[in-house]
Amino acid sequence: MYWLIENQNKIDNLCQIKYKEAYVEIIPTSPFLHPVENNICAIYIRPITDTKGYIIPINHSETINFNIEEGIKVLNSIKNLHIRDKKEFLHYIKEVPFNSLLQPPPSPTTYIPELTPAHNHINQNSGGRAHTNPLIPIVKHYEVCEENYRNFTFTKPNLFYNNRASIVFNMIEQAGIKVDNTLYQHYFDKGTNDGYVYTQYNFNTTTTRPSNRYGGVNYSALNKENGERKCFKPRNDLFIEMDISAYHPTLLASLCDYNFHTVDVHESFAEMYGVDYNKAKEITFKQIYGGIWEKYEHLPYFKKVKVYTNKLWEEFQTKGYIECPISKYKFERDKLDNMNPQKLLNYLLQNLETSTNVLILWDIFKLLRGKKTKLVLYVYDSFLLDYDESEAEVLEQIKEIIKERNLQIKTKIGKDYSFATTNYA
Repeated sequence: MYWLIENQNKIDNLCQIKYKEAYVEIIPTSPFLHPVENNICAIYIRPITDTKGYIIPINHSETINFNIEEGIKVLNSIKNLHIRDKKEFLHYIKEVPFNSLLQPPPSPTTYIPELTPAHNHINQNSGGRAHTNPLIPIVKHYEVCEENYRNFTFTKPNLFYNNRASIVFNMIEQAGIKVDNTLYQHYFDKGTNDGYVYTQYNFNTTTTRPSNRYGGVNYSALNKENGERKCFKPRNDLFIEMDISAYHPTLLASLCDYNFHTVDVHESFAEMYGVDYNKAKEITFKQIYGGIWEKYEHLPYFKKVKVYTNKLWEEFQTKGYIECPISKYKFERDKLDNMNPQKLLNYLLQNLETSTNVLILWDIFKLLRGKKTKLVLYVYDSFLLDYDESEAEVLEQIKEIIKERNLQIKTKIGKDYSFATTNYA
């Protein structure tokens, strides 16, 4: 049986134990709402030295409930809190020591919890009621949490993802994106609770390049042709999108110690190939992602790329892994199937792109602290700003943050995310 916290004495006694390590699970009020819009139903705490877990009810129909402050007091009495998703946890609770929150390194084989028949029955027959978890027997929540604990991997966290990536992605999600409710209903067949939609990033992917889906909407791949992007509007004056140009060719050049002699990377490639600008872009991407064609192997850039690719593959074979230079994330041979030198290079580039962007986002959020301008969406090589015109200085400052990493940017300005009436800067 579990220990249900039913009175203040049990709270105080739990605090006095001062556990060193515990697994923690937030049970939300609703299984249907984004964490930004959600509340806490209960907190599950499983000390790793004990045989059972505790449930602290915050908002449940069959228990005596406590103020969230009491739950936080218990969490603060524990030295290390092991959690499945730090980014998500911080939407619910921020009043704990940041360094006490530990999540496992990203993994594409992340465990997906299974709900009990009671959960499924009540959720399916809720009649549209969002807040169903307070109605589900507390013992059933305990069963799910115990199963999550049994499947949890207590692994030393990757500090880059634990301390940097979790924060910046949390902040993007927290910002939300304003929508035109009528248009949103038309294109996505659903409404919103407050006129905003919230993204949900997941960097538990093969390369840690985050997906971004929530509520059936893929925010990383919104259609550019059917008009759906018009749904998304700035809360301030304008949307400004900063796109990094020739991102992977530039990152690869830094890995290979190659310097482009022109300001525009694609112009350099156009000169190399003897073709126009657009054709050069097409050729370059085919070389980087598909392998170098024999006719271009003699070019200095691709000579260096080939040497680097072979060196990377040799390291992967001999050491059994390669480590990404910024994130320190390891691509391990034993955990990856059907690898080859080109595929390994592409994996590394995606991780390097993501980790570089995390550093950029970190600096941008520091800059925007206390300002009206918000960063509301990140998609691989672009950053979407909800821009207040009274803060003109921030644009040049953000451009400098990106440029100081030797990256080229192009800027779009518009009244909605379609940029139908777009200005370029």
